Amino acid sequence: MASVVFLTLAVLVAAFAYAIAPDNSENANQMHLSIHSKQPGFKVKMLILPVAVVQQSGFYTFFFGNKNANTEIPVSSYNITKTGVSVSEYTEDGSGLTKDFLMSQFPNIATPTEIERRYISEQTFLLGTDKYGRDLLSRMLIGIRISLAIGFVAVFISLVIGVSLGAIAGYFGGKVDAIIMWVINVTWSIPTLLLVIAITLALGKGFWQVFIAVGLTMWVEVARVVRGQVLSVKQMQYVTAASALGFTDYRIITKHILPNIMAPVIIISAANFAGAILIESGLSFLGIGAQPPMPSWGGIIKDHYSYIVLGKPYLAIIPGLAIMSLVTAFMLVGNALRDALDVKS
Repeated sequence: MASVVFLTLAVLVAAFAYAIAPDNSENANQMHLSIHSKQPGFKVKMLILPVAVVQQSGFYTFFFGNKNANTEIPVSSYNITKTGVSVSEYTEDGSGLTKDFLMSQFPNIATPTEIERRYISEQTFLLGTDKYGRDLLSRMLIGIRISLAIGFVAVFISLVIGVSLGAIAGYFGGKVDAIIMWVINVTWSIPTLLLVIAITLALGKGFWQVFIAVGLTMWVEVARVVRGQVLSVKQMQYVTAASALGFTDYRIITKHILPNIMAPVIIISAANFAGAILIESGLSFLGIGAQPPMPSWGGIIKDHYSYIVLGKPYLAIIPGLAIMSLVTAFMLVGNALRDALDVKS
């Protein structure tokens, strides 16, 4: 139940990621190179320079982020002048350049003192910043979408292909079964990650290509289990009775056989969900998964694994723990489903 609650929260976070992320810019890609690789809880004053507004719907902003990302400048100190504001850019040694900004650069203000109230604020980076100065918490929150989406789409593709071929092979048998089993065995003999890499390279690097590649490699186990279940169930009396009544093969398979063999398929789907998350993370780590600037937990680890020996291991450990937690939750749910759906127990 704890895993179910955790996964429910993960889905809610993925759905409302841009609404709760501190950085709601598209892909949480607001960079501040002067404050890169800062520790969790880091605070800094930020000067906001408005940019030209790009028209976009509220629906797009909610699901894909805000294109109207203002320019943010970390500052160590500032002074309000008669014509605007003078700031000292943030640096670790305090020797940042001094820049002056005029009132005309800030819309809808009447006096320079309004700049301090409306366009200067203190920001807190709860998980710190990455090597490009982006908010790590925002990247993590939006990155969960990739992991959950790859799981849903890959499992859906594997179920459609695996259940269809497994049911056909088990029900009709003979040469049809032999051909399908040959395809299954050939696919089974190729290492999963190698096959995914080959498909990804053939389809090209990208978001949807990874979905298809992972889904096309996870159907084999589903097909083998469905075939075995169909071979045993098709000997049952209710299947024989349905055939004697003149029902079509399609109706017998979809209405009578499949509903009675879905328990093990559901269990495998939970395990495949976890496997898809691991495969996507591995592909992103290798650079052929979700492409920058799109945030991916595997990609975040790739960018920061060298920091483990540079005194800032949390930059790689945080996304690693997130992957571990999500995969563990799906595996625990799968084990619980196995126990609940096992009629022998």
